[in-house]
Amino acid sequence: MAILEVKNIEKHFGSTKVLHDVSFSLEEGNALAIIGSSGSGKTTLLRCLNFLEIPDHGTISVKGETLFDAAASSEIRDKDLRMKRLHFGMVFQSFNLFPQYTALENVTLAEKLLAQEQPDFKQHRKEILDRINAHGYELLKQMGLSERTQHYPHQLSGGQQQRVAIARALALKPDILCFDEPTSALDPELTGEVLSVIRGLAEQKTTMIIVTHEMAFARDVSDQLIFMDDGVIVEQGDPRQVIDHPCEERTRQFLTRYTQG
Repeated sequence: MAILEVKNIEKHFGSTKVLHDVSFSLEEGNALAIIGSSGSGKTTLLRCLNFLEIPDHGTISVKGETLFDAAASSEIRDKDLRMKRLHFGMVFQSFNLFPQYTALENVTLAEKLLAQEQPDFKQHRKEILDRINAHGYELLKQMGLSERTQHYPHQLSGGQQQRVAIARALALKPDILCFDEPTSALDPELTGEVLSVIRGLAEQKTTMIIVTHEMAFARDVSDQLIFMDDGVIVEQGDPRQVIDHPCEERTRQFLTRYTQG
């Protein structure tokens, strides 16, 4: 059974239709790569999945539960949005770390805020915070940052900041981890360390959606690949098949131009 089912998603901004009838599914433990030119709708799709944008049409289901149905939904309350977003972890292009917090504080902040809403928080405050901090340390250790836990973002390289952002996205144990071109803001020499972390997550069977411009990485790491153009899915399937032997002329044009560029 698919962990994620996306059906007929559409998104408009005024008279501009950014997503047109987008549908796909994702199996648990698989990695889905999404490629395409700038402006093809990749980031908007991720933002719709994370409810940073609300689709105008379609449904989104996780583990068989319908999180969103445009036909049945009126205005979604902020609390409901927060709960829906917990199914997804989001890693942005530009890290988006809080500059006033250390690496550990960035990773543990959301979990601590959620814990404060629990009825037993005041009674077990120290025990709960110690557990959250230990979890944060473990995630940063997994990212190769065990010696950087008390460093602030300005004291970290771009690659280290992005690894902190990945740890933060993992902290709430999301069903699906989403990456929006996670290496696009990095110098070439720092790209490899972030891709290595994502490769490790794929080997651990972390369910992921990766918007990327790294074609070789997408081909080698993902289980499924989607090529988008002008807000529609032009081609999808096995990554090696789509990249090495595309069926659609538009896919061939994109890959040829991308390789030559």
